[in-house]
Amino acid sequence: MGFTRRRLLTIVGLSALAGCTSGADPRSEGAPATTAESSAAGSTLVTDGAVPTAKETLTLPMDPSELESLAVSGGPPKDGIPSIDDPSFVGPDDADFLSPGDPVFGVALNGDVKAYPQKILVQHEIVNDRLGDLPVTVTYCPLTGTVQGFERGETTFGVSGRLINNNLVMYDRATEAWWPQILATSIPGPWNSAPGTRSLREFRLVWTTWERWQELYPDTQVLSTETGFAKNYGRDPYGSYNPPRGYYSNENTLFETLEEDDRFSRKRVFMGARTTDGAVAFDKSTVLEERIMMGELSETPVVAVADKRLDTGYVYLNPEERTVTTDGSTVLVEDSSYDPDALPLARVHTFDAMWFAWHGYYPETNVYA
Repeated sequence: MGFTRRRLLTIVGLSALAGCTSGADPRSEGAPATTAESSAAGSTLVTDGAVPTAKETLTLPMDPSELESLAVSGGPPKDGIPSIDDPSFVGPDDADFLSPGDPVFGVALNGDVKAYPQKILVQHEIVNDRLGDLPVTVTYCPLTGTVQGFERGETTFGVSGRLINNNLVMYDRATEAWWPQILATSIPGPWNSAPGTRSLREFRLVWTTWERWQELYPDTQVLSTETGFAKNYGRDPYGSYNPPRGYYSNENTLFETLEEDDRFSRKRVFMGARTTDGAVAFDKSTVLEERIMMGELSETPVVAVADKRLDTGYVYLNPEERTVTTDGSTVLVEDSSYDPDALPLARVHTFDAMWFAWHGYYPETNVYA
């Protein structure tokens, strides 16, 4: 629409954001955001160079070279939005820059419990970190409302400066391949024209509020505002989530979308899950209201369950169509009670996304609202 992120940032007086430069399975079971979800990318690690990838590759919506041709400049150049490569953390008592309703992206994995504030990631989009002894990359795309975690092996990831479907295109600094964030799969780019097609190993980050995360995890660590960059972390250049305004509250996108679908407002939040067999999306607000929703991923029955503790949800494969209900505080599978994140079913990697972004990449998705 003839509008760039650089122009937006200039309008709101934060053009500096666009111009800065930066220089056995380890997952644990049982707590929210810890259980290893089955991303159709599989569980067997394959390492090509320094980038750990999964045994199976997620399905792309089109040929990789076609995706490359659809990439547009977001305004900032390569690394113009600087990743945080040496993050520091503080305890809850020192996180006085957070209000109770501020969005945070929480993870409890490999012995670490951490919260990454949205107000920091909106200005960096990528944090290269470690969870225990596991090197990871935490990524956030403000234009599509998507948070994704990936294993990074010996390398780090940076912001390429390109967007596809308004979504962040990352690159890894070992091979310089492009990795569209939502797709989690490598495609060609100007710095590596033949990277092969492989999917990253993903882990779940929960989009919740600081108040909810701290209540469940009182000893959590919090990404510090001491990032090494001169940033105003009190102001979101795109608007505000609390209360919703600016980019987050209207129907406009900054760039062309891959698909148009008027069944829902463009920025309505869905919980999306995809495997090599297909994709499914559940309206997040409906899941939170209904507590239990049934659907199908391709032809496999699935169930979405709400977790009111964190205002989030999980999607499970349910091929045997076991009875799943709720008694209000826990989830019942047949006659046994479980926490929402710990059902005795295969959990599928799930994350929040704006409707236009999910449908653009997965136009054949099954959708339940």
